[in-house]
Amino acid sequence: MTTRRQFITGGAALIGAALAERATAAPDIVSRQDPATESPRWLQGGKSYQPVVTLNGWSLPPRMKDGVKEFHLVAEPVKREFAPGMTVNCWGYNGSTPGPTIEAVEGDRVRIFLTNRLPEHTSIHWHGIRLPNGMDGIGGLTQPHIPPGKTFVYEFVLKRSGTFMYHPHSDDMVQVAMGMMGLFIVHPRNPKERPVDRDFAFLLHNWDIEAGTATPKSSTMTEFNLWTFNSRVFPAIDPLVVRKGDRVRVRIGNLSMHDHPIHLHGFDLQVTGTDGGWVPKSAQFPEVTVNVPVGAMRAFEFIADEPGDWALHCHKLHHTMGPMGHAVPNMLGVPHDDIAKKIGQLVDGYMSMGENGMAEMQEMQMDLPENTLPMMAGEGPFGPLEMGGMVTLLMVRDGLAHDDYRNPGWYRHPPGSVAHEVVS
Repeated sequence: MTTRRQFITGGAALIGAALAERATAAPDIVSRQDPATESPRWLQGGKSYQPVVTLNGWSLPPRMKDGVKEFHLVAEPVKREFAPGMTVNCWGYNGSTPGPTIEAVEGDRVRIFLTNRLPEHTSIHWHGIRLPNGMDGIGGLTQPHIPPGKTFVYEFVLKRSGTFMYHPHSDDMVQVAMGMMGLFIVHPRNPKERPVDRDFAFLLHNWDIEAGTATPKSSTMTEFNLWTFNSRVFPAIDPLVVRKGDRVRVRIGNLSMHDHPIHLHGFDLQVTGTDGGWVPKSAQFPEVTVNVPVGAMRAFEFIADEPGDWALHCHKLHHTMGPMGHAVPNMLGVPHDDIAKKIGQLVDGYMSMGENGMAEMQEMQMDLPENTLPMMAGEGPFGPLEMGGMVTLLMVRDGLAHDDYRNPGWYRHPPGSVAHEVVS
């Protein structure tokens, strides 16, 4: 059984391990903009586009055949570790939820095979992509449902660049609720259009998983208890590591049942992309919180000119927590020491909580049901972070090596630059 303490103390190690793995797998996917030419080094090196960094995910390599980019997706049951201590029975693609990111270039002809290894029929819809009606992937409307064990093929030309998604349109509520979704990134044909130094992408989702269980309740409509970035919860979500001065793009898709106001600390953002395409510069305006509606995507950009460890999170604050109950009584200001002692005599290990707020839960070393995460987790350089859902960190550093985006460790603040107690 995983205890709250074991989960909390592993937070920093999780972030470091994830970044080290990513750096090993793709050490040269991005580089800093060269101030002399205002052209990223990946472009100077002759690459046709800069691959995105999918948080806790990966991009599916294509196979070229007769001038067509071919991809193969397999719809199947998968097990996804939301964080150490909790593995969930999901449905997804190619062994993961979300499925692998598909990346291609505006004007490419793509051919995508979908093999169904689910226990029921499925289909796949290319959310936001303009294509022939028969390729839109609506089971029963634009195509037959794909039976278990069968493979269908989709083929179309990518008419515009942008950030898109894919998901089923067969038994939609169950299959999407179980985690069937993925990102589809179409890069501009001209690689000099909209260049950035770091390009991140992830999907938002919600889950209802009862304590001590491992399978989501796919019929839930609104009362969810887990909130994820790319089917991971903080502190097991990859951070966004950038160099000071980098131009950064963050692409976010939302296939959950709630809107999510995504807030980044420390920077002014410009919304540069929606499902409908790129936003003209004349229509952009500064924000610090970008709302991502249900079934939509948003891309925003900023210059990472302020070093530090900056929080990136949903501003629906219960979405930044781990599993929570919906019938918890309000005990704020209610003394219950005496009754807690009496209950403790009857119920071994009983703990009262909530009289002075919920921060005390972070330090409790209480046992949890098997395969269940704590409500609060994560340990920072100054103590508990007290979050556990849709949260990650933007780590801005000066002096990082050219292609080294591994976890740099906690930010070292210059002397005198940290808020501190005033002694009167």
